[in-house]
Amino acid sequence: MNKPAGLVCHPTKGDVYSSLISRVRLYLGPDSHPHLVNRLDRETSGVTLVAKTDVAARELRQLMESRAIRKEYVALVHGHVREDHGMIDSPLGKDERSRVAVKDCVRPDGKPAQTEYWVECRLHATCDPAEDGSGSMKLVSVSDGQPIGSALPFTFLRIEPRTGRKHQIRIHLAHIGHPIVGDKIYGGDEDLYLALVENRLTPDQRSRLILEHHALHARLLRFSWRDKEVVLVAPIDGWNCF
Repeated sequence: MNKPAGLVCHPTKGDVYSSLISRVRLYLGPDSHPHLVNRLDRETSGVTLVAKTDVAARELRQLMESRAIRKEYVALVHGHVREDHGMIDSPLGKDERSRVAVKDCVRPDGKPAQTEYWVECRLHATCDPAEDGSGSMKLVSVSDGQPIGSALPFTFLRIEPRTGRKHQIRIHLAHIGHPIVGDKIYGGDEDLYLALVENRLTPDQRSRLILEHHALHARLLRFSWRDKEVVLVAPIDGWNCF
């Protein structure tokens, strides 16, 4: 399935529509027992794999754990990434200095983590965020000429995580100085996240975020299963910034 941004994978409250897996159960019927094979953060959109049976779930999870399933993401990040291709190899662990309980960081005693990326294009954009957070961006390729006025630099990246740590892509990109647009935890001011969960996000804070949800999308899953090559692709037509 192509999970929309803003929807959690697992239930956090009683509403049967509150999570992806509860909606799948409604769709498949009361006797169904679906299993999530991969999970995405609430604000991350894109390909989410669900198994309908216990046997399929076990087989697919074994592929996931052995890293036999290739994952590809796309992201829009702040600034112009200098290198056309790179590998971020930095261990990750809990950020003990943060006020955000779920926040991790790069730390030497953390678990190994590697993220490979490729620059798809470098852009300039003028941003027109709405007060409700549903902002829009007008993007212009660098090759189309020099930016004018208040246009800001951004880079559109293709990304393949080589490991599967929590928040790995978001942390690694922020670590090299190019946080994902709209990232409330790793974008440089974690109070944006606290303001969101405490329901006190101001119009000015929404303006700084530019987009309602962070611009990270799981575009592709590719794997071999039961003697077949499986390729699952989720389009990104729904992004406000494209």
